[in-house]
Order: sequence, then structure tokens, then C-alpha cells
Amino acid sequence: MSGIIDFHTHAFPDALAERAVQVLLEDGRKMYDVNAYLDGKVGSLLSSMDRCGIDKSVICSIATKPSHFEPIFTWSKQVRSDRIIPFPSLHPEAEDALDQVRRIRAEGFKGVKFHPYYQDFSMDEERLFPLYRLLEREGLIVVVHTGFDLAFERVRRADPLKIISVLDRFPGLKLVTTHLGSWEDWEEVEKHIMGRNIYMEISFSLDCMGPETARRIILNHPKDHVLFGSDSPWADQDQAISLLKSLALGEERESLILRENALKLLAAV
Repeated sequence: MSGIIDFHTHAFPDALAERAVQVLLEDGRKMYDVNAYLDGKVGSLLSSMDRCGIDKSVICSIATKPSHFEPIFTWSKQVRSDRIIPFPSLHPEAEDALDQVRRIRAEGFKGVKFHPYYQDFSMDEERLFPLYRLLEREGLIVVVHTGFDLAFERVRRADPLKIISVLDRFPGLKLVTTHLGSWEDWEEVEKHIMGRNIYMEISFSLDCMGPETARRIILNHPKDHVLFGSDSPWADQDQAISLLKSLALGEERESLILRENALKLLAAV
């Protein structure tokens, strides 16, 4: 293994990073003890990657308004490199959302990011079906925040049953569910997602559940459908790696999760 791939990080334009991190911390701390381990800048993320032996990081942006697409798209083009893989974001309510998907694909980006809470939708709403259909056709990776969210009331917007509903309708969609299938809804993950051919990345989850539960879900899931993610800057990348290794999943599983599965998925776009 020549370097880890972190499939879930966040960063912001340098001029906005300090304010963005502050606002998001204020949101998160309403109900959860969340911290920022980096300042939200790409340079700081790269320094963290160097310290932790991380080769590449996927940056997941979130367009909380339709008007955010253009600045996110422009910035994503500016910061992408061999090591930084931006996933731009579009808002489902944008009148030209389908054209935005086509622009993302034409520009050579590998995927997009959605967040049902910050973008005010439920995963299985019919109004999203044209988007899913086009994303499936274009072959883009779709990273979606799944499970509950620490900054919002516990309304089910992206729970395991909604995930299954979407994938039953769009079986070719390259959907990556975050936080080990659904954050703080892992009993439902075990009932409905575990063992199915659904991508899960592990960010911000291993320290929120017991190691026995984490091992059970990971070891009973298809070994090529689990990805490493940290959710940096809201988690420390080095600690996230240590948490995964503490599960003692075996060298093969670790290698697949930390690099090989992500390489294969990214290469498929």
C-alpha cells in the first residue's frame, strides 16, 4: 500500500475558511461536543495528509443554496490536483441542476456531494429522481450524508430504508453512504444495509460506537464496499486511521479500506 485515500474531508476557500469553520462549529455544538482539528484551508489539509501518510483526499463541498454552485465549481477547479479530489455540490432546488451535473461530468470531476439536512430534502423524494437518473447515467460517484446529523433535530431524511429505496430504483447509482451507513442509526444499518452491495465510508463513526458493533458491520459487509474517511477537519486524520487499525480487521481488509477500494471506485468514473 503506497498511501491512504481519505474519501471524506472538507475544506473551504482561504478567504472564507475561518468563518465557515466557526459557523459550522456553532451549529454542531448546539447538541454535540464537536471540534475542528484544522483551520479549513486546503494547505492545512495537505500538511495533515503529509503527517499521516495520506496520498489523496476527496473534498466534499456542500451547496446550501442554489447560488453556491458556481463559486464551489470554480474553486473546485482551482484546488484539484493529483492529491486533492474535489467533489463539487449542487442544490436539488436549482432550476438548472441537471445542466450542472453535466458540467461537473464534462469538467472531469469524479463525483458530487449532497447533504439532506443542509440542503433540506429527504433522500427518497420523487423530485430528486431526475437527478439520480442522470447521475447514474453519467457514472458519477454520489457521496451523501446518511443517518442523523449532529446539528439538526432527529428527522429521518437519509436513513437506511430511504437508502434502499433509492438504490432499488437506481441500482447503477454509485452511491457512497457516509458514517458507516447512517450516523447514529447503526441498528438500522445492520438490519437493512449490512451485507448489501452499498458503499459505506467510516468517517466520524468508529469513535461514536463500540468496537464490537463497528467490527460486526465491517466484517459482514462486502469487503470491496468499505472506504476510509475522516471527515476532517471535524476529526483528526491520524486518529481516524488509528481507530480503524484498532479494530484489528486484518491486513487485507485494512489495505482495501485505506486505499484499494477507493482507487477502484475512482477509476471507474
